[in-house]
Amino acid sequence: MKDAVETMKILSAYDLTKSLRGAAELAGCSHHTVDRLVRARDAGQVPGAGPERAKVTDAFLPKIEEWVESSGGRVRADVVHDKLTAMGYTASQRSTRRAVAEVKAAWRAGKRRVHRPWITEPGVWLQYDFGDGPVIDGAKRILFVAWLAWSRFRIVVPLRDRTAPSVFAALDRCFRIIGGAPTYVLTDNEKTVTVSHVAGVPVRNQATLAFARHYSVEVLTCRPADPAAKGGVENAVKLAKADLVPKDTNLLPEYASFAELEAACTAFMAMVNAREHRTTRRRPDHMLAEETSALHRIPEAAHTVAYGTSRKVPENTPMVSFENAQYSVPAHLLGAEVFVRHHGTGPDSMVVIMHPGPDGPVEVARHKVARPGSPAIDDAHFPGHDPGKVPGDYTPVPRSVAEAEFLAIGAGAKTWLAEAAAAGTSRIHQKMAEAVTLAKLAGTGQVDRALGVAAVHQRFAHGDLASLLAAAGHRTGVHTATEERSLTQGTAGWAGLGTTNGGPAAEPTTAQEETR
Repeated sequence: MKDAVETMKILSAYDLTKSLRGAAELAGCSHHTVDRLVRARDAGQVPGAGPERAKVTDAFLPKIEEWVESSGGRVRADVVHDKLTAMGYTASQRSTRRAVAEVKAAWRAGKRRVHRPWITEPGVWLQYDFGDGPVIDGAKRILFVAWLAWSRFRIVVPLRDRTAPSVFAALDRCFRIIGGAPTYVLTDNEKTVTVSHVAGVPVRNQATLAFARHYSVEVLTCRPADPAAKGGVENAVKLAKADLVPKDTNLLPEYASFAELEAACTAFMAMVNAREHRTTRRRPDHMLAEETSALHRIPEAAHTVAYGTSRKVPENTPMVSFENAQYSVPAHLLGAEVFVRHHGTGPDSMVVIMHPGPDGPVEVARHKVARPGSPAIDDAHFPGHDPGKVPGDYTPVPRSVAEAEFLAIGAGAKTWLAEAAAAGTSRIHQKMAEAVTLAKLAGTGQVDRALGVAAVHQRFAHGDLASLLAAAGHRTGVHTATEERSLTQGTAGWAGLGTTNGGPAAEPTTAQEETR
């Protein structure tokens, strides 16, 4: 069989000579081949294509089509082959796979869904969906992704859970970021939006209806298992997960805190909304400036029906009471209004605290359920607080030049002052002045060490510091042997051995002199 290039050469030679033999001589083939190709072309057939031969699967083709139709195009070729073998089929599995593939392709061609281009209007549609976020502190976070259909403006908000309050708070933040609310909000049939279906009709959640009335929007849902209805936000979710979730493909490090994930989402939004979109050939943030005029205004106060119980933070203590227990909030919320609610059940239940700020409701604290009398406290909510400090642990603060000079000696001086004050030592100021004077003579380092030793051994009497300095200098002196002096221990200590009480007393040792 001639290939396409040889066939075209033969037909071109015949068109030039109008002779079968002449074309055969030019093309280097038989004049019978030229005659067959010319007759096929004149008959409207594909030149060079042989007659279609019968296949071994033709007799079983109706049964294959029946199985493909009844299975919705999901039946496997090996299952079809086993069924055909039981019916007397003797061909190979390769022939069966080819036949099943051809039947499935024809079936899908007749069942294929046709998508009509969606021509959007400014300020009408907002779609949102969720994606699996990174794991932070052992818990998987959620990425809330919203997509404004006309301007292609994308918003990514990290969430700790997918409960209704968290979703409503994320939507409120979206409305405030884009500067208004659209006419319709499209999403999936989650329990936060759709309670159930009756005859294919979704039954809305009452909390969702209250939220929609507050912002004057209409919440719509797609048909179940139909993600193509909101393909714009589906693509936005894939892009957000590819750039924000640490994977081997992006080499991102793990997030140390939830605040780092929030900062990463903010940077991601700034990046994707500032570059030209491939469909509109315009920047989404520039198009949003035009679309904002088509959005309707939203209330100044956020929707707080599902956020929990309202609480007022005291003016001097960042703690709120909830169900007879106390929970801490960030110190910058002193005097502000917050909302407290339960999340989850059982031993893993949490208490979530939210604050409706100017940029929308934001979760500010999350604690485990506390018991009455045992408040749940986060040390980060109390700036300047030292968790290791206990009542009675004072930090020396100089109030005069003399006190500053003494404390400047070092840590030993601070320890001496704390211990001497706790022991009720008298005339502390005179002894501090003496230490300053000795520091100028003997050196600050030696005096600081001597003050530390005095504090440890509770030696706060007058002259103790000088005695310790002298003893330290004696111990640290270098003893060398000469021709007139030996390092061998003397026998003076044996002089009093065997003497009576009235006998001559031994010479006092150096240790005894120091004790005196």
